[in-house]
Amino acid sequence: MKSRAKELRNKNSVELQQELLELLRAQFGLRMQHATQQLSNTSQLNNIRRDIARTRTILSQKARQS
Repeated sequence: MKSRAKELRNKNSVELQQELLELLRAQFGLRMQHATQQLSNTSQLNNIRRDIARTRTILSQKARQS
């Protein structure tokens, strides 16, 4: 589910909000798996966290442009 900045910049604000919501839900699921020791690949947490930051950054850039 790795999102690239170029792909995200092509989306509008509504699509970015939906993407952010999906990422936050995925992060929650991974955190729960990690807490119950069911998560074998813990690097997924870092990847999701970076994707969330990337999405929020592009959302704020679009808000400043408008």
